[in-house]
Amino acid sequence: MPTFNYKAVDQIGRPAHGQIDALNEVDLEVRLERMGLSMITFRPARKSPALFKRSHVSLQDLMMFCFQLEQLTSSGVPLLEGLADLRDSTTNLHFQKIIGAVTSEVEGGKLLSQALAEHPKVFNPLFVSLVQAGEQTGRLPEVFDNLANTFKWQDELLSQTRRLLAYPLFIMVMVLSAVVFLMIYLVPKMVGFLRNMGQELPLQTKVLIFLSNAFVNYWWLILGLPVLIISALAYLIHHSPAARYRFDYLMLHLPVTGPILQKIILARFARYFALMYQTGIPILDAIKTSENIVDNRAVADALTRAHHQINAGESMSESFRNAGLFPALVVRMIKVGESTGALDVALLKISYFYDRDVRESIEKMLKMLEPALTVILGAIMAFIMFSVLGPVYDSFSTLKL
Repeated sequence: MPTFNYKAVDQIGRPAHGQIDALNEVDLEVRLERMGLSMITFRPARKSPALFKRSHVSLQDLMMFCFQLEQLTSSGVPLLEGLADLRDSTTNLHFQKIIGAVTSEVEGGKLLSQALAEHPKVFNPLFVSLVQAGEQTGRLPEVFDNLANTFKWQDELLSQTRRLLAYPLFIMVMVLSAVVFLMIYLVPKMVGFLRNMGQELPLQTKVLIFLSNAFVNYWWLILGLPVLIISALAYLIHHSPAARYRFDYLMLHLPVTGPILQKIILARFARYFALMYQTGIPILDAIKTSENIVDNRAVADALTRAHHQINAGESMSESFRNAGLFPALVVRMIKVGESTGALDVALLKISYFYDRDVRESIEKMLKMLEPALTVILGAIMAFIMFSVLGPVYDSFSTLKL
């Protein structure tokens, strides 16, 4: 469907502009009228190169969308006017088109949840389910407030992880760059000198020469083989449910990163499950929805087993214990929530505990990683220098004798 840039005015004469998809000029005018706008001018939107085109909606965009809708709906502003204000204020043109389409669909008689469900790449089933529950219970501002806080939590966790990983990744790149430079440029220059000395080279020097020749002659294989293997594994994981399950299970049981990943998944599950429970979504429906948000087949299968047991009459805490993948802390807090009737509070405490534990674990891991990378770089340099300078020193010792 073509995209058009438009300029229009609303019912009280305020200017509005943006992008919207429409079949033709007539369809564009109808869509704008549904949004409460009168078209002034329009032109087909130019297609920007994919490299520079922003075609995704970030967590910050969703956070601001929920925060502003919460403020507008709690202040008594009509939903359509609030959506129109959001459409005109966002700087993300892709998101602006989506909000414009949602506004048009709501104007056409759909509920907000139904309009959001038309855009699953931006508003996932969990988001839509929460909005639908808010519409049914009359707690839409509260739902948007909780969603805004949840997106803020996700964005802060992601930003902190990226910030903490930046320095170790920089060190790793420097280590690899130094190794490649030494193997391709420096060592070959030293090899000729060592061979002209006419003495038997030690084993470590022969190993170094072999590695250097491999880098020089087969650099394309050394660089291309890991990429090929990773691409093949990614394709297999994406297209084979069994391979995806084994990969996700392995990721949860890696020595250092496995426990951290498990805590991140459980923190996300607990927070979203508490949000659904607070909104009034039934427990079985909440568990079913959670299977899609954990983004791990091993955890999703454990939730499926728990869902079947709860459906058969077991308690929630017993079902999660029998699933075999949830730590004792999660089971214990769920049991406390069941006995007190405050399951959402117990789940939020789980999320808070794991969130804090994840931050501390990442910081500790990175504090260990930095000196480890330094030691590795030092060991590589020491091996190269010992392999090169050892024969030279032996030669000078012979000359003195």
